[in-house]
Parts: sequence; C-alpha cells; structure tokens
Amino acid sequence: MKAALVLTTAMALAACGGGDRRSGDSAPVTRLSSGPISSACMASSRKARSRRLCGCIQTVADRTLRYSDQTLAASFFSDPHRAQEIRQSDRRRHELFWKQYTEFSVAAEKSCG
Repeated sequence: MKAALVLTTAMALAACGGGDRRSGDSAPVTRLSSGPISSACMASSRKARSRRLCGCIQTVADRTLRYSDQTLAASFFSDPHRAQEIRQSDRRRHELFWKQYTEFSVAAEKSCG
C-alpha cells in the first residue's frame, strides 16, 4: 500500500503543474535542472508535463539522490511495475534506495507540487 502511495505521488508530480517560487522582490525564481528524471518526465505521456515541472523534480533529485539512483527512479516513468519490484526486493541496496526514493518523493511534492 505504501509503495502505491509513493508511486502515485511520483506519477502525480509528473502529471501536475508546479507553482512559481517567489523571492522577496516577487520576481519568479525558476530552478531547472536536466538529468535522467527530467528526461523521463518530459518523455512521459502526462498532459501536464512541462520543462518547469520536470526541471523542478530533477532539481530535487539532484539534492536527494545519487546519479545511479536517479537513473533507477527514472525507469519508473516508463515501467511503474519496476518500482513495486524494487520496493519488495530483499536486497539491501534496494531497501536503501527505497528509503531515499521515498524521501525524494516527499521533497519533490513539497517543492514542485
């Protein structure tokens, strides 16, 4: 059930638009990064995907996930079942990844959602 929530959150991030972050002078601050998650997000079939949203999610990934973990997380966009396999895996590496991925999902939803 928890995996479904996290996966749903990640997919919702790819489907919804993000709000502008504003500085003290009310000028929009855009944080755009490129990388595996941003590329997977833009390649997804979600109607609401945008460079701003996908770039924001990538920025959060850059702060919270190693590049190898970003590559694995990016694979979830095209193969959501892979996320379930990783979450249920008994491998220690997958357990550590899933903990980081969950933290990333929460942070991305707060920053970009």
